[in-house]
Amino acid sequence: MEGLMALRLPGGFTGEDLIVALMACMAAAVVIAAWRALLPPEDFGTRMKALDGRRVRLREGMMRGKRRQRGQRSTGAIRDMLAKFNALKGESSDNAQDKLAAAGFRGKDALVYYLFLKLCLPMVLGLFGVVVVYVLKILPLPDMVKPVVAFGGVIIGFVGPDLYVKNAAERRRAIINKALPEGLDLLTICVEAGLSLDAALTRVSKELQGLSVDFAFELQMTAIELTFLPDRQMAFDNLALRVDLPGIHGLVNTLRQTEKYGTPLSQSLKVLSAEFRNERLMKAEEKGARLPALMTVPMMVFILPTLFIVIIGPGILSVLDNTAKM
Repeated sequence: MEGLMALRLPGGFTGEDLIVALMACMAAAVVIAAWRALLPPEDFGTRMKALDGRRVRLREGMMRGKRRQRGQRSTGAIRDMLAKFNALKGESSDNAQDKLAAAGFRGKDALVYYLFLKLCLPMVLGLFGVVVVYVLKILPLPDMVKPVVAFGGVIIGFVGPDLYVKNAAERRRAIINKALPEGLDLLTICVEAGLSLDAALTRVSKELQGLSVDFAFELQMTAIELTFLPDRQMAFDNLALRVDLPGIHGLVNTLRQTEKYGTPLSQSLKVLSAEFRNERLMKAEEKGARLPALMTVPMMVFILPTLFIVIIGPGILSVLDNTAKM
């Protein structure tokens, strides 16, 4: 540590200045994380603006008789650079677009920024690792470990965006799965009241704004696509593609069956909602049954030693006092 404090860096900086800068970065990261955690839920108005844009694009596509191809509009130098590498075309680009959609990133430039990060982060973090290990020599590492650290920065830069998108998608699916039974109950009530499927989805999406913005957005998007897409089955397929959940797949299959064969929708939704609630109850009971086994180790490590000290401690102290008096 003393050698690091006495380190002299280019530009007149010392090792102490470097440590202060790193601590400031860590403090800023903690403040940003706390700020994001304390933010209020996302306003549904921003999602509604995105839905209005989707409605306008679908209407324009129907009026023109053709669908707009992805990636035709230029959004700056980043898009042009990716276009030179043909990164915006092909099956990998479509898969990346589906992953971003599943994570809730549906902006017109989401794919561009994602691919740009995938391209630049490995080089940036790899160069940072080389500078830290070989040029500044901040960490006294063995010669065999230095290439591993530098190459580790490249791996982190390459895998980091995928991990972030995957975690965001899993978190979003968990939120939607939690709100799914309530949404199905509301949808059943709306259908039994005589509303059409499009109107019922729109109504339920408004009622679910406070419970799950993501689920409300998906229902509203499905209602818009049911109205403007030439084939209603395409709207159901898009919903199953955007939200990869067994419950959503069951809902999509029910809606398909209703559209194709004319089966009663309300009765099917009642059965489906009851199944989802029973499944959630079984998962809660399973977690409750696992709780004693999970609490065994913490009890043995933290609770029992403290309990023994409290119970046996006074007796031991009394014996020691009597022994000293003798």
